[in-house]
Amino acid sequence: MTAANTARRATQSELFKNLTKVGFIGYGLLHLALAWVAAQIAFGEGGQEGDQSGAFQKLAEQPFGKVLLWFVLICLVALAVWQVALAIWGHRDVRGKERIWERVASAARVVIYAALAWTAGKVVTGAPSSSADQQQQFTTGLMSKPAGEWLVGLIGLGVLGFGVGMLWYGWKRKFERKLNFGAASPKTRKSAIRAGQVGYIAKGVAFGIVGILLVQAAVTNDPGKSRGLDAALHTLVAQPYGKFLLLAVALGVAAFGVYCFFQAKYRKVGT
Repeated sequence: MTAANTARRATQSELFKNLTKVGFIGYGLLHLALAWVAAQIAFGEGGQEGDQSGAFQKLAEQPFGKVLLWFVLICLVALAVWQVALAIWGHRDVRGKERIWERVASAARVVIYAALAWTAGKVVTGAPSSSADQQQQFTTGLMSKPAGEWLVGLIGLGVLGFGVGMLWYGWKRKFERKLNFGAASPKTRKSAIRAGQVGYIAKGVAFGIVGILLVQAAVTNDPGKSRGLDAALHTLVAQPYGKFLLLAVALGVAAFGVYCFFQAKYRKVGT
């Protein structure tokens, strides 16, 4: 038996599936913390960054916060490993180009979960961590290269497209086929689908604003405008009725956190 076959069999084990499902609990806690930080910004009480770093810091401030943060970190690592398995062997329920696309999307999620785990690790160990500053530094470095503004603009358009895609994914309830409700009641099924729909739409809006800010940074040659999610939330709250718009996004992100808890029970996690 080859190492690849051994690894694939391991991803089919009940232990692996259970660890993955627990991973969604940590991911849900992260989104609830992020929603709380966004709500504080809406009420003018933003003492922390409105991004993943701020959310991790918020978790660390809770009773047994360090233990909680380590739990979330382990959950994110579990989700990253699961997505590695999907990127290599998974999505066998679809064929052709759709399977290729799903595997590419899984590879992208590996990067996202790993980056989040890295940020959580820096927070839990007390190392300086700022997602907003890191993105600004990255953008500054990229824009100093030949055709750097064009590269940043293309990345911005890609992030904007990702946000639109996520919004569409939620609106059309495309996530529903990845759930297995079994004998769950109609009320539970409806609640899970509604939470996922609202959550994906809210995240799509947030990513869309990040993409627009990246494009704006490229057009104006101002890397300071590309501070990621933190800048997106502060930009939103600065708009007319921005407080209510940001609160709506915060509620949507919280809904996604709740949807993650449903995923911990009903998500199909096999490769």
